[in-house]
Amino acid sequence: MEVLRSVVVLLHIVGFAVIFGAWAAEAAARRFRTTRLMDYGVLVSLLTGLALAAPWPAGIELNYPKIGIKLVILVVLGGVLGMSNARQRKTGQDVARPLFYSVGALAFTAAAIAVLW
Repeated sequence: MEVLRSVVVLLHIVGFAVIFGAWAAEAAARRFRTTRLMDYGVLVSLLTGLALAAPWPAGIELNYPKIGIKLVILVVLGGVLGMSNARQRKTGQDVARPLFYSVGALAFTAAAIAVLW
């Protein structure tokens, strides 16, 4: 059971790496656009985070403040990506730079909290 939990933790970190990696690739190309890959990274992070919030195996102690903070960050990140995707579809233009940079900052912050806290 512990191996399964470790695999879910790994997938959770990979989800944030996908978001940040896709963001970094777009930033390096100076495109300032959000991609479908970022959306998939948020989905993977959300699903694995919810799985990790369940108390399994029995006897594991959960850090509820950490779970709450990461959930808020993930919801805000999903909202920023949703707004950015809608704007891109509607206007065909790049995302506003503050929104684009917030995607990278939020993804990095969530991954840092997952690893360091």
